[in-house]
Amino acid sequence: MFVKRLISGIILIAVIGGTFAFGGYPLAILLTLISMVGYAELVKALCSETERRPLNGPDIIAYISIVLYYLALTFTEDHTYLVLVIGGFMLFELVWFVVKFPLYSSDRIVKTVFSVIYCPVMLSFIFMIRNLTGIEFLIWIVLISSWGCDTLAYCAGSLLGKHHPFPDLSPKKSTEGCIGGIIGSGILGFLFGLLFVKRFIPVANIEFRTAIICAVGALMGMVGDLAASGIKRNNNVKDFGYLIPGHGGIMDRFDSMILCGPAAYILTYLLVVGKF
Repeated sequence: MFVKRLISGIILIAVIGGTFAFGGYPLAILLTLISMVGYAELVKALCSETERRPLNGPDIIAYISIVLYYLALTFTEDHTYLVLVIGGFMLFELVWFVVKFPLYSSDRIVKTVFSVIYCPVMLSFIFMIRNLTGIEFLIWIVLISSWGCDTLAYCAGSLLGKHHPFPDLSPKKSTEGCIGGIIGSGILGFLFGLLFVKRFIPVANIEFRTAIICAVGALMGMVGDLAASGIKRNNNVKDFGYLIPGHGGIMDRFDSMILCGPAAYILTYLLVVGKF
């Protein structure tokens, strides 16, 4: 299991790192695929057997909307189109609900909408960071805040972990590990800003700004991890899927990045873009 997890982890880092570096179409395609698989895993976890009919209307509308959303994100800088896609998605889901009533329950529609917003839309903030003209390299903050934090939190928890604040949600997660992950991510963010970002962005104390972004991003990544654990426990699911050997499904591996991305984008916009 360890070897399998290590190999798949290395491949995953290589794929994510490569698409982060290239940006553009490769990143958009990867995020679209991840979003569609993540949506499918989330809906499967949330819905009962009777609600998971193959090729059902709500899911078809959701998949089409995900593709249209990323097409709009890729080919236009006008975010109005994103609002149009999301609005159209909601309209068509409700029209389908009414036309097919009582085939689909209102709960099924709510779960569909939640799953699209939770995974595809939240992940799209990663693409938005990569598209920030002149500072697209700040996309690496997302990796520092999510997977960097995961690694540092694991190390701190293994060495120092004694207190477990979430026994019902994530019994192995310790207070010491959480603090270590957040502080460690902040330090990595500071070094990233000091050694690299400072050369390209003429903003005062940029290293402290990147440290704050990484630390808050790490915190939100932990919330994303715990939220995903809560969903699995509420629905008696061990893993969201089995696509990634040793890691589980897309939602199991990207749960922290789903919330880390929006947090990093918002803070980057406020602390960096707004200071040019």
